[in-house]
Amino acid sequence: MIYFDHAATTPVRPEVVAVIQDSLIEDYGNPSSTYALGRQTRQHIDQARRIFAASIKADPADIIITSCGSESNNTAIIPTALALKGKGKHLITSAAEHHAVLHPMHYLETLGFEVTYLPVDETGKVTVQSVVDAIREDTILVSLMYANNEVGSINPIAEIGALLAGKNILFHTDAVQAYGSEQIDVLQQHIDLLSVSAHKINGPKGIGFLYRKNSLHLPNFIHGGSQENDHRGGTENTPYIRGFAKAVALMEAERKESNRKKRELGAYFLNGLEKSGVPFECNGVYPEGVPHILNIWLPGMRSDKMLIQCDLKGIMLAAGSACTAGSLEPSHVLAAMYGKGNPRATESLRISFGPANTTDEVDTLIALLQSIHNKQYKNG
Repeated sequence: MIYFDHAATTPVRPEVVAVIQDSLIEDYGNPSSTYALGRQTRQHIDQARRIFAASIKADPADIIITSCGSESNNTAIIPTALALKGKGKHLITSAAEHHAVLHPMHYLETLGFEVTYLPVDETGKVTVQSVVDAIREDTILVSLMYANNEVGSINPIAEIGALLAGKNILFHTDAVQAYGSEQIDVLQQHIDLLSVSAHKINGPKGIGFLYRKNSLHLPNFIHGGSQENDHRGGTENTPYIRGFAKAVALMEAERKESNRKKRELGAYFLNGLEKSGVPFECNGVYPEGVPHILNIWLPGMRSDKMLIQCDLKGIMLAAGSACTAGSLEPSHVLAAMYGKGNPRATESLRISFGPANTTDEVDTLIALLQSIHNKQYKNG
């Protein structure tokens, strides 16, 4: 098995598994209880919250622990828009966002909100000027992803954040793909809301967090108990919270070396593919984007057929977002970058590296792509 789909999800680190297993045994006390066992569990959650906050230079009180990136995005967008509708009903996002942002925006449109979907350029990024041009007097929220999940391009987050802070417009960023590799400072970058998911950084699925600026009142998305400072009802998933915190600690300690290795693998892959004679072009701005995502166009080679051939050889990668992997529809991100009907949207692959990948695995993928290309060329 060769796994090149770390942008979809990552294997859970053994160290993280060990923490989760210990917590399942030790932390069975309800963290809302007043007796010692409950207080001990609460202390573990509070320590995890401090680790999450420190990773983005935030205050622990500003961290709302959620079940995933999608919940974080939904919570940041829908309740915020509903709470601010008295000030305006105009929202701004981009055409290349993850569906966990696009679908909440579509839902809000059914409630009478107006949404501007900014175009992206051929690098997969929005421009600051496009944001300026889209702002209206009734604009209340802008949601733009930090790094694109299909092509890895990084948006000018700090510049957009500074612009919006000066106009008193809230700024949310989906940082799910950027969190593992990029240094994030929510105060310096003027970010009001930020979404993160554990399973992209070798943590467990089913846990994430939402940063929300302390001065921002965010209505409950899940009503019930008073957990998460009365922002999200429901008994906390202590084992996964602790596992997530362990994954963050490992990520912080190993970020520089991990980024270096992934960039080296990407360069090795591109150099080897060029030597193989397979025609290709990069989608986006690799290697200027996040280090783990490399998206390539292979002219005349259909994505779905390539994925089948890779799967038969035990090589796992993707043609787009994992959330639409079961669909044969063209990539909406590549369509936004290059135009609807452009063959890139149906002839591209996303290779996303992890720290355990090797050059031998890269060589195996290159050999397979060369074989597919040669057979196709031979068959005319």
